[in-house]
Formats: sequence, structure tokens, C-alpha cells
Amino acid sequence: MTGCPIVTLTPAPTLDRTYFVHNLHTGGVNRADDVKQELAGKGINVSRGLHLAGIPAPGVVPIGNQDPSVLANTGSEGMLVPLWVEGSLRVSTTIVEMNGPTTKVNESPRPLSQQDWNAVVDLTERTVRENGAKWLVVAGALPVYKDSGTFVDLEPLFERMAALGVRVALDTSGEPLNYWARRGLAAIIKPNAEELASAVGRTLNSIGDVIDAGRELCEHGIEVVLASLGSDGMLAITKDREWAARTPPVKVINTVGAGDATLAGFLTAVVNNPVSDASEFGLDFNVPLGITTAVQWGAMAVTQPSSGLENIDNPPPGILNETPDRGHALDEPAIYVKN
Repeated sequence: MTGCPIVTLTPAPTLDRTYFVHNLHTGGVNRADDVKQELAGKGINVSRGLHLAGIPAPGVVPIGNQDPSVLANTGSEGMLVPLWVEGSLRVSTTIVEMNGPTTKVNESPRPLSQQDWNAVVDLTERTVRENGAKWLVVAGALPVYKDSGTFVDLEPLFERMAALGVRVALDTSGEPLNYWARRGLAAIIKPNAEELASAVGRTLNSIGDVIDAGRELCEHGIEVVLASLGSDGMLAITKDREWAARTPPVKVINTVGAGDATLAGFLTAVVNNPVSDASEFGLDFNVPLGITTAVQWGAMAVTQPSSGLENIDNPPPGILNETPDRGHALDEPAIYVKN
């Protein structure tokens, strides 16, 4: 496979099992109306979304060698670049209640040895080189090292991508996001409101608070902060510009994977619409078109039952606001709680 503008890395893939029930009885016996199973994880979901848009995006994944048939059983063979490591694949369970909430229980990422992580980094660099990619997406939870219990180190990835002139989009959470957001090595990060509040260490009550928080991270070197704000849509924040986007309300079936769809939509717009004059957006890619496409794809994702996009047909209209109202109070304030 050659000539792929985007490569993804899912450091901790998962086998997603989704159960659909009518009325969930907590503490009781429930019978599922339907069950779906797929190999997933944020980077894999991004690759699937990009493939739907005709953009081949090979996904690097370390997979436990106790699950040798998982690629074939989930129809993932042609899209993913596996690195077989010792152990089994973690399982994530989602319960989607008809006309009710979505409940998700994720196993923790399987720890990796230092040798395995070094091999992941090597395979990722080789895949980027072989495909002439200009973007690397590192998405999902990060595993820890088996010997120390500390999170795997992304620094070698950032260094190698910088040497190749490849931008990195990082979509993770918790301690790793807080750390790498302030290192400023990623071109794009995609926090939700709570994750952004944690990264800057304060509560976010308004659109202005979100803009200020995003700009603070841009001062460290991040080019674009894509802030997912739930019912308030999404903000794209650069060091001197901001754009807001949303869609009309849609019928929500399953919210799992919606954030991955937004990132896939953003990158689809970016690579399909190159910019000749960087002064228009302050960057050499089309941020407003990217965020508009992002919210359209996210809206499509929540109307579909699986954690990965099934199709990108008939997207709802995207509504772009080039002058977001700083005083607008968030429907769901992001409360910062110091650990």
C-alpha cells in the first residue's frame, strides 16, 4: 500500500462488543436484542472513517498473539498493520438502551514491554515512510510499561515524525493528555470540555473560557485545539483565531466513537482541500472547513449503532460561526476537580 496521506496508531486496541437492549434492568438479567462485535480503538475508528471517504489510512496496532484470528473475524485485515505482542486483546463492553443512555465498560490497556513499544514505534515510522504520509494520528488510551507501570513514551514518535516533516494529531485523555498538551509537540489535540479543563487546571463555564484554555495550549506549540463541547458543538482554536461549528439536532443511537468520527472528518477535509495561501487561516490547512466537516461526521456517527462509522451518506448541514460568542454559557460546564 503506497500513497496514503494519513497513518494511524492505536496503542491499545480493543475488541468492542455492543449489546442493544430495550429496557436495562440494573442488577437483573437482561436479554440483548442484538449484539455487534468489532476490532476498535480510536485510531482504528479514524482509519475506518477515512476509508469511507476514499482515503486509505493504514492503522498500526499492537495485538495480543492469543487472538490470531481477530483481524479476519472482524474484517480488518486489509486496513490494519499488526504488531503481534504477547498476551490477549482487551475487551470493551457497550450497552445501548433503546431511547435511553449508553453504558460503556472498558478494560484497561494491556501493558507492553519496552521492547514491544520500541517495535511499535519502529513499525509506525516504517509505515509512515512507506506510504509517504503527511499526518500521523495517535489515538486512544496509552498502555503502561510492564516493568515500571509508567505510560509509554511518545517522545520518540514525535521526534521521528518531526524529522520526516509529518504532523501528529493526538487524541488521548487523562494524565498523558495533560502532559503532552503542554509539551506542544502535537499539531492537533482533540479534548472534550472536561479534558480541556483538566489540561489547564481550571473550570470552564463559557465559550470564552474554552477559547482561552485552547489558546493557552497553543502557546506551548499546539497548532489547533479541537474542543468537543457536546450540545454546544465544537470549537477549533489556534494561536490567534477561533471557529465554532455545530449541526442541527439529530436522533442519537450510540455516542461511542463520535469523537473519532469528528477527527476523521476534520482530516478528510484537510487532506482533500489543500491550502495554497497559509495567511488565510494562519496555518497551511483549512481549519474552518475541517471543523465544519468534523461536526457533520460526528452527528452521523451518533445516529449509527456501531462504534465505527458505517457510512457517510446524507450528512446533516454543518453550521459554521466565525465569531463565536465568548459570553455564551456552556450547556454543560466543565468542572475542574484537582486529583
